[in-house]
Amino acid sequence: MKLLSLKNITLAAGIALISSACTSRFDNINKDPNSPTTISPQYLLTYGLEKSIDRYWGTSTRFERLNLDAAELWIQHLGRNIYSNEGDNYEASQALMLNNWQSFFNDSQLNFQRILTITAENGSQPHTNYYGVALVMRTWVFSLLTDTFGAIPYSEALKGGTDSPILTPKYDSQEEIYTQMLADLKTANEKLSVTGPAISGDIVYSGSILKWKKFANSLRLRLANRQAAKKPAASRAIMKEILADPTTYPIFTSNDDNATLKTTTSRPSNNEWNETMIWGSRTDWNLSKTLVDKLVSLNDPRLDVYGTQQGNVWQGVPNGLPDAIATTYLSTAAKIGTTFTKADAPEVVMTLAELNFILAEAAIDGDIDGGTATAKDYFEKGVNASMAQYGLTTPASYFTTVGTVTREKIMEQKWISLFANGVEAWAEWRRTGLPVFPAKDPRSVFANDGVLPTRLTYPGSEASLNGVNMKAGIALNGGADDFKTKLWWAEK
Repeated sequence: MKLLSLKNITLAAGIALISSACTSRFDNINKDPNSPTTISPQYLLTYGLEKSIDRYWGTSTRFERLNLDAAELWIQHLGRNIYSNEGDNYEASQALMLNNWQSFFNDSQLNFQRILTITAENGSQPHTNYYGVALVMRTWVFSLLTDTFGAIPYSEALKGGTDSPILTPKYDSQEEIYTQMLADLKTANEKLSVTGPAISGDIVYSGSILKWKKFANSLRLRLANRQAAKKPAASRAIMKEILADPTTYPIFTSNDDNATLKTTTSRPSNNEWNETMIWGSRTDWNLSKTLVDKLVSLNDPRLDVYGTQQGNVWQGVPNGLPDAIATTYLSTAAKIGTTFTKADAPEVVMTLAELNFILAEAAIDGDIDGGTATAKDYFEKGVNASMAQYGLTTPASYFTTVGTVTREKIMEQKWISLFANGVEAWAEWRRTGLPVFPAKDPRSVFANDGVLPTRLTYPGSEASLNGVNMKAGIALNGGADDFKTKLWWAEK
């Protein structure tokens, strides 16, 4: 989805703010450089939502597709039938790091920060619900950045336009960032008021403040669960607080609550995969053999949604094949299903299914009460929600086929349910090492010493513009600035 008119409005505002520092004719603007009052929060919100979620889901620009050409390949939902060196063999262009870093910070975070400045209690347009929504989204984007790179500029980020500008912000550790993100989501839930003022420009929930509250608390559970192995006491307290008081802390209860960007059947507001694969005529991807084989073994009806069979049997493309071999799978391996390539396919941020698998894992790990019985209940709710998300009913024999609910089975079903949401699936695999993938195809050739990437390296722009602080960030990560250093929340 590309809202070009809003981009022009935001660009114009940015130019005006820059010019105000240089020309006396703009003295009135110079009086309050932190409050771009010429733009309503609703336009900043629409632009920030669109830019952040489109970027997350898979920008249509080649070499920059974090989801399509990195995470979805590394997590073996998809495989490439051509150009294996564009992600499938663990290589990545510098554009992947640079342009995702810059877009998330500049196109997403700066707009959400502007909303927070404008709508704060002491801002030019106080508005508790715009403030709450912007705080949720700023937190979500920061979670993407830190879960992709590790230590990042956080506490001093987004302050280049303040009265005391910080142009070379320090890097904060992931542990510190997680602590503040969890606190911010609690604040966001408190700010969001279903009886408060209405909001406009909301292309996620169409102005439903209750659903924004549900997303804030469900996201807080995601982050609490991700850090649970490192900070069990803090995570358990957060989970207990939320689950014990659903009135104060509502969470997802149906697929209608899923956080998704609304797309349309018309360009330029179509789904990014539609833009790339249909309008761009790119046929570079098939379903991965790993995913196809697993769904076939389970007789899983989601296979017919995730993919379109070619030939007489279901097969996927093995990951990491050299192009000469990979191209032979173009017309034989399953294609990506039209559910994901149609123009108005939703771009998914978080779902009820994911939330239930989070709670199933928490129960089986002892982070919430109920033990294996509660874990089984949440596990089955997660599978049912994932099926229902695509208009399917779980087959009567499905849970018998799956077998006893274990942590491994929970993470496997979570991985299946996160199809197309590769960035989140990649984070969960890096955290847990689950599911365990089958042995690599002997014909495959991988870079990175065959190690599935654990993070992205910092972009070259940071080395040139903020090098001292970047080096401190590398030290905070506890390893080299490469694709092998594990992040703070990794359990193994």
